[in-house]
Amino acid sequence: MLVAVAVALFVSAVFPYVLLKLGFGPNVSLFSTFAGFLALTSLGAARPSRIELLHAQTAGVAAGQVAFMSVVLAAFDMLAGKPALGFTIHAGPLAMAAWLVSAGVFGILTSAPMRHHYIEDEKLPFAGGTAAAEMIVVLDGKGDAAKKATGVLVAGAAISALVAWLRTGPWRPIPEVTPFGVFMGKMRVGMGWSLLSFGSGLLIGPRITLSMGIGMLTANVALPPWLLSRGLISEASFGAVLKWTMWPATGLMVSGGITALLFDAKAIKRSFAVLGVRHGADSMGVPQRTMWLGALAASVALAAVGRIYLDFPIWATAASVALALPLMLVGTRVLGETNWAPISQLATVAQAVLAALAPGALLVNMVGSALCGTIPANGEHLMQNMRAARIVGGRPRDVVVVQLVGLVTGALVLAFIYPLLRARYGIGEGGLSSPISVKWAGFGELLAGGVGSLPRGSLGALATSIVLGAGITVLEKRSKSRTPSPTGIGMGMLIPGAVVVPMVLGGLVAALWKLRSPKGEAAHRLALSSGLIAGEAMVAVVIPVFVWLGWMKD
Repeated sequence: MLVAVAVALFVSAVFPYVLLKLGFGPNVSLFSTFAGFLALTSLGAARPSRIELLHAQTAGVAAGQVAFMSVVLAAFDMLAGKPALGFTIHAGPLAMAAWLVSAGVFGILTSAPMRHHYIEDEKLPFAGGTAAAEMIVVLDGKGDAAKKATGVLVAGAAISALVAWLRTGPWRPIPEVTPFGVFMGKMRVGMGWSLLSFGSGLLIGPRITLSMGIGMLTANVALPPWLLSRGLISEASFGAVLKWTMWPATGLMVSGGITALLFDAKAIKRSFAVLGVRHGADSMGVPQRTMWLGALAASVALAAVGRIYLDFPIWATAASVALALPLMLVGTRVLGETNWAPISQLATVAQAVLAALAPGALLVNMVGSALCGTIPANGEHLMQNMRAARIVGGRPRDVVVVQLVGLVTGALVLAFIYPLLRARYGIGEGGLSSPISVKWAGFGELLAGGVGSLPRGSLGALATSIVLGAGITVLEKRSKSRTPSPTGIGMGMLIPGAVVVPMVLGGLVAALWKLRSPKGEAAHRLALSSGLIAGEAMVAVVIPVFVWLGWMKD
């Protein structure tokens, strides 16, 4: 359990930076399993048990879902940076942690009684949980292979940490970015010397990274001269262009994600079959009545914290919770069948519903949709961990306990880490600007202010991108062709080119590695990419902590 807490601490400390910089993170299940194995072996365990590794990855996944909510906190700050909107969040770190814990506990306890339906009856694959279980079996049974993989991870983390320190520490002999000329420098397009970005591209592969490259070139190279010539932007700079291109980027990401979700309409329909299933204690030794009473207590706490610290109306909490439950059923089904957790897409649906309930109420829209992301995220990934436990022989009740421990740990760490990251690197233009945060904030602003608040010409671009994103997704689903990813294109339009370029290089290296050495790629790509990501993320967290302690000048 101590190792599980340590893994949750590590994940919740480093993942917010990764998520805010890139908009996504590595596979939390596999990353946490590796981290647990490394921690247990360093404590003298020659071969950690499967249950120990299961608990480490469960706590890491729970903390990772809390860390994902950093993109919502960033969206809050982006909106708060526009005084005309009148959007302010006054909650301190502990109040925000209490709010996240209450929402997470509600999601976990309402999802737990559904285990029998999803895992035992329907036997949904939950590929992420299955992959984690398979890795646990490998680490348990093949010590040499596990040690090699762990060595690769540690080496990658050490190299990435060194480069990050030399780039952002007190001496800085390595530049952050080498721009590709004067114009590209203004558009923040260049070679970013970040092994975190390279490792992320190595992890996700060529299709998504090349799609991001297309989006980056479109938004930051092709469009600026055209926008400037027509007076749609005031200057050719990354910040000025982003205020316009964020709308077509949002259209691509939203329409692509929702269209993909609609292709799973049968899965959505089957999701609601669980409502009629009853399984008593559900083989966990805990009656469902106890689970539901706990969920009720969590919802009361959620309403109280929201009302006192966020000025969030109690009726809005009730409406958000009621909306989150069916969204959790849908999200769990989709995750179980496709290994894709549509958290952001379902939150977008929630934004539209809440806008209809409270027109123009930006606070209700943003805080309520955040609830509709937090609650389903914790419930969906509990089922993923239950799938892993089913394979390796873990007890479901223990998984629930460890998931709750990881949730609380992650919320407390995020409450401390996020303000430090915000103070050190900034949020939004010129700082950490997750594409998901930009989309979340932008859609909320649009729903609150109406289409008249959009920059001139961007409404037509938004409509065109919605059609384009849906069309690309339909083409991909129907023909199984290697079409670009509309989500990847949209993300590339929002992330600075200096981040995208090394990601594209990482994706190309992954493709070449697989072509030249399939066995080596299969054995070490995940470990190396995870290490490269973790190393820089650790340094990015250590530096603001040192500044906060007074050990380093800002």
